[in-house]
This record gives sequence, C-alpha cells and structure tokens, in this order.
Amino acid sequence: MKLLLAGTAGRTSWPEPGCPCASCAGLAAGHRRPFELVVDGVTRFPFDDVPPGYRILADGHGLEGPDGTRLLYVPPATTAALDATTAPEATASPKAATAPEATAPSEATAAPAGLYDIVLVDPLDRPERIGLLRQAGLVGVGTQVVTVGLDHRVRSEEELSRRLALWGVRAVPDGTTLDTALAAPPAPAQPKRALLLGGSRSGKSAEAELRLAADPYVTYVATGSRGEGDGEWAARVRAHRERRPAHWATVETTDLAGTIRSATTPLLVDGLGTWLAAVFDECGAWDGDRAPVAARCDELVAAWRGTTQRIVAVSDEVGMGVVPATASGRAFRDELGRLNERLADESEYVALVIAGRLLRL
Repeated sequence: MKLLLAGTAGRTSWPEPGCPCASCAGLAAGHRRPFELVVDGVTRFPFDDVPPGYRILADGHGLEGPDGTRLLYVPPATTAALDATTAPEATASPKAATAPEATAPSEATAAPAGLYDIVLVDPLDRPERIGLLRQAGLVGVGTQVVTVGLDHRVRSEEELSRRLALWGVRAVPDGTTLDTALAAPPAPAQPKRALLLGGSRSGKSAEAELRLAADPYVTYVATGSRGEGDGEWAARVRAHRERRPAHWATVETTDLAGTIRSATTPLLVDGLGTWLAAVFDECGAWDGDRAPVAARCDELVAAWRGTTQRIVAVSDEVGMGVVPATASGRAFRDELGRLNERLADESEYVALVIAGRLLRL
C-alpha cells in the first residue's frame, strides 16, 4: 500500500493565512497544506467508499489494502480512532461483494491482529495517545508513525522535530509517498538518565512529562505531600495530576532509591527538591545531625547510576537565588546543589529549563 500525503497540516495550512503569531510568521506561505491523503492512487480519506479488495477499519479511520497491510489515521482531539481500534471490525467496500477475495499476507510476514503498518497521528495536543496505541498493541517497532495535522501549536519546525524524536514519530514534507513495503526508520535512541533543572514555574515538569508522553508504560514517582491542609499546594498537585497521561501508574514515596532499583517501567521523578525536603523531615535534620541525609543521597546516586530503566527526573536549581536567611535553609540549598551535581555527572542528558525553553548543559 502506498500513501500520498498531499498535505500534512490541519484544516488550515501552516502558516495559517493572516495569523500574526511567531510560529506562522517564521514560515513561508503554503509551507504545509491542509491534510490530504490518497491511497494507492485509487481512494482518498475519508474512507466512505473504497474499491474492491480494500476494507474499511476502525469506524472509517483505518484501511486494509489488498496486500493485507493496514493504515490508521488518528485525528486530533478525539479518542474515536483509539476506541474503534480496541475491536477493529472491518467493513468491506459495497463494491467488493463481487470482487475477487483480497490477497492475505504470507504467514511469514503477517502482522499480529490489531497491529498497523502505518499510523498517521496528530500528536501536538495529546502525545500520550501514541503511548496508548503502543500499549494496545496497535503500534509496534515495525510501524511507521508519521505526524499530520501540523499547525502553529508548535513554535517551529525545529521544535517539532525535537518533540517527534522523543516520541518515535517522524514528520515528512507535503507530497511524500509512504510505502508499507519499506521498513520503518529506527527511532532515535533516548538517554537512559535525564535530569531537568529549573526554577519555580520554569516548565521543567511539563518538559519531563513531554519526554515520556508516548511511552506505553510509565511510572510517575511523586515525592511531595498531597497538600493536606494547604489549599494552594493541593491545587498545584491536582494540576500536575490532571495534566499527566491517565494511563500512567503513580507511586507516592520517599524511598526513591528502592523505587529505582525495583522499577520495571520508565520512571518520571518529580521532584528531587521535595524528596530532599521530606528526607530532612524524616531524619530530623533541619536542626540536627545531617549525616543520615548524606547517606540517603549516596543511596540515591548509586541507584541512579545502576538503573536498568529510563529515568527522567526534575529538580530545582537553587544556586541562582538569594542566600537563605537561616542555617537550615542554607544547609538544604547546599545539599540539593550537591545532589544535582552528582546526578548530573551520572546522566546522559542534563538541561536547564527557563521559560519553557531548554538549555542543554
């Protein structure tokens, strides 16, 4: 099956005509045209009626070709295609009743039930839908995942490429022909250990979530309190919870080293500052002996170094603010600074997040 992507933007082009935003202003008119898909030169999306030998899948969002290869289009801001593919009943074209039976792929190349060869998806609003597709077995290592529906929700082609590399998705120019007979290009390797530093409201947590959004299984490690008795803190916790993908698992713990050692999925740790504050509390170290805190940090660094799973951790950059007025505040700042430095030395990727922008260190 060959797919001609005549247009890869959304309902309007990117840049959107007359739009003054920075994303649109940086592109030439007609850079990406509205979404248009032609399959094998014989049928177009939407798949309301298809030629003999083709079958409509997933409530019109998918198509199976005469060679048995399968296409799925996941439109923006909807779960319809995801819901439909949980039980992908095929609909034959009305014209196919008198047509020869479609040729099935050989046993050696047949795809598992439900697996698609090419998936076209708009990931900009909800990249976690790619993770759901992978979790459901609809997207595998051999699936070509290509982004469509592109527009000024992303600030530039460069930023788009960065995000897609994190998600194992690729973008192609308008006019590209995709061929199911060709192997999917390998996804870029991701760092096993990534440390994201930043100040308050810098965007570091959102960036951490973005990095793992398309993974099928993720464990979110919450190290802070739930905010009982503190309405403002509880609202922050609630905003974080509502923003992250619903299919992620959540663990609330201060046993960070143990959680890393026993992990069976990628981890997102948010964050090291709240973890260290909790450790100070547990050890009575604000005004007492701080040796137990140092021991817990040693244990964490060792677990971080020996991890078998990917980890993305968020931490506060505390070295650029005012000097704390109290001895305990200075001790906390110094301990967190040392911990950040030690973990950075053991990480393949470290970045400072400022105003939602990344500065790789």
